Parts: sequence; C-alpha cells; structure tokens
Amino acid sequence: MLTAIAAIFVFLMVILFHEFGHFIVAKKVGIKVNEFSIGMGPKIFQKEKGETKYTIRLLPIGGYVSMEGEDESSEDPRSFNNVSALSRIAVVAAGAIMNFVLAILVFSIVTFNIGMYTTTVSETIKNSPAEQVGIQAGDTIIGINNKEIKNWDAMVDEINKAKVNEEMIVSVIRNGEKINYTLMPDITDENIVIIGIKPVVEKSLLASIKGGFQKTGFILKLMFDFIKMLFRGQVGAKNLSGPVGVIYTIGEVAKYGLINILYLIGLISVNLGFFNLLPIPALDGSRIIFLFIEILRGKPIDPEKEGFIHFMGFVLLIGLMIVVTYSDIIRFNLFRR
Repeated sequence: MLTAIAAIFVFLMVILFHEFGHFIVAKKVGIKVNEFSIGMGPKIFQKEKGETKYTIRLLPIGGYVSMEGEDESSEDPRSFNNVSALSRIAVVAAGAIMNFVLAILVFSIVTFNIGMYTTTVSETIKNSPAEQVGIQAGDTIIGINNKEIKNWDAMVDEINKAKVNEEMIVSVIRNGEKINYTLMPDITDENIVIIGIKPVVEKSLLASIKGGFQKTGFILKLMFDFIKMLFRGQVGAKNLSGPVGVIYTIGEVAKYGLINILYLIGLISVNLGFFNLLPIPALDGSRIIFLFIEILRGKPIDPEKEGFIHFMGFVLLIGLMIVVTYSDIIRFNLFRR
C-alpha cells in the first residue's frame, strides 16, 4: 500500500508539471486547448471550464494536453499548426522545462531540510587519509587531481572516480593560500571511495535555492555523461530502468520518509525532462528538430512523413520498454516475491 501511494504521488507530481508546461504555454501563445488530462484510460473525473476539459483518468501512468490541430488538420485560426513555428517550439519544450523547474523546487526543499553541503571542511575523521596528510577544519577544497571543484556533489563525483591504489591530489585554500596535498584514498566495504572529511553545512533559504539549482545541474551533467557512455558501449539495457524498476525504487525509498521521496521526484523529473528533449522520434526533442527544419525550409515537412517517423520511433521505444521491464523483473526477482 505504501509503495502504491508513494508511486502515485511521484508520478502525479512529475506528470502534472510536465503537462502543465505544455498547457500554460499553449494558452499563452493562443492555441486552443481541448483537454488537459492527468492519467490514462477511463475517466474518473471531468470538469469543463471555458473551452477546455480538465480530466483525471484511472491509470496514473501518463497524461496529455490535447491541442486543436496538433495531430489532425484544422481550419481553426487558433489551432496548433496555425501559430508560428517558434511558438510551437516553446509549447513542445515547455514540458521538459517544467520538469527542470520541479527538480529545482524539490531539491531546494530537500536542501532546506538537510542543509547544503559545502566544500569547506568542518572536521576530518580520525586516522583518515585527509587527517594523516594534514587537511584541517576550515580548509576549503577547490580541486581534486587538478580539476576545479565548485560544489560538494562535484567533489564526491571526482573522488569516486579514483582508481584503487592510486594517489590523489587534493587542493585546498587555507588563509588565502593554496596548498596541495597528496593522499591515498580509502575504499569502504561498500566499494565507496572516501578521503575522510565532513563538510560545513549551510542552512538558509538562499543556500537552499542555490542547492536546488546545483543539484539539478549536477544530475543533468550525469545524464550527458550517461549518453557518452552509451555511445561508447560502456552501458547497456541492464543499466536502464523502466516503470517496474521505478515503482520498485519508489517503494524502497518511501520507507525512509518524505524527504527521500522528494529527492527521488527531483531525480526522476530531471531524467524525464532530459530524455524528452533527446532527438528521438516520438519524443519532444524530435518534434523540436522538425520545427527547426520547418523554419529553415520555410515550409513544414509533409505531415504523413513526419507522422510515420514518429510512429516508428514510438514502436522502437515500446520495444525498448519491454526489454527494460523484463530486465527489471529479473533484476529485482519479482516473480519469486
């Protein structure tokens, strides 16, 4: 029951913000919106206000904004295809942008509750590599292995890249002076690389907002890194997770409280926003590419050809989802539960 409630809450938040982005920008540029729906399948609630029907459907696994003339020809001057290409780009991109906004909001709330970890050392752990080489409380870490460090997440990421039995250069600022320390990091039983420091934690509204932006930016960077690894063949289907894996993860995270659920909402929201902007047929990123081509050509691409490309992309995405779902079921051993 806890898993179901948490999963509905997470999906509802992520989908609501995404579809609201499409909806509000469509309204702003003058497109007629016929329906704003959260969920898929049979209707369980509908209210009509003005020209738009607001609908809640049974299955909380998606949602949509039905705009006049988006998927069919329409003579209505306020139809999707009758506004400028730039306005349509804004409408299509708005869903992903609102996912990033949601991520910033929830990460700011998380940071406000737990504080923002800085790169300034509050103390070193006894007998740790950091203590042994002379790193002190009050030192601000500005570099790992000669790579500039601007926040805690970036520092942890660089430390985790360390190789076993390889020395690390840690650069700090102390009393305005830069000092380089060479140390051998420790590897925990969980295979986590540590140097043995505890950070100064800031708690304020401004620090929380800054933390929200930093965390969102950091996860976006990880998404770009993931795409690079995908093209290099360093990751495969086993590293991906579909709806089954996401729901399983939500259930596990829900056991540890609301803050952890909020963190997961931010993580999923960034992933959804990023994935939707990829130039893959059937996704928003592909639609944006077609709209830019329309601007360059001075006329739209044949709707039938574009529709066929999006359909093929949709089929491939469904195939990928089936593979990933099967992988999730095997990975989490769900048939034996």
